[in-house]
Amino acid sequence: MSKSYTFQEIKQKLVNYCVYQDRCHAEVEQKMRDFLLIDEAKEEIYLYLLKENYLNEERFTRSYIRGKFYIKHWGKTKIKIHLKQKGITDKLISKCFDEIHEEDYQKTITKIYQDYSSRQHGLKEYQKKSKTIKYLISRGFEYDKIQFAIEDLESEA
Repeated sequence: MSKSYTFQEIKQKLVNYCVYQDRCHAEVEQKMRDFLLIDEAKEEIYLYLLKENYLNEERFTRSYIRGKFYIKHWGKTKIKIHLKQKGITDKLISKCFDEIHEEDYQKTITKIYQDYSSRQHGLKEYQKKSKTIKYLISRGFEYDKIQFAIEDLESEA
């Protein structure tokens, strides 16, 4: 049996939901569906969240990109796919990718390459390299950026 809430209680719950962590429109809409609101109530709460800046798609996108790159070490491809699944437009995603500094991006690729490669034992050098490239691609990094990092490493050696 689910508890029923007043309009004001639901509105406050959604405000708290947005304050706790930046949210995208799709997440808020899903939360509203959970409360089984009528369309007029949804619209009123939605407009209130936007007007009071609790809900801001650009802020969400920038925060998401920073978190997934600097904390989880995802590449741009994987981040973009996940943002698209959340209903964020290509234009906004491209605009917000300036949150990742190119130098940090290359350093991260190099570091992950070195770490992963050093953990591969009993393989020939070309197998290590191939396996590590596949791993980086699965983390969402672009092949040309990976190649650039490898060339950089090889020129240092």
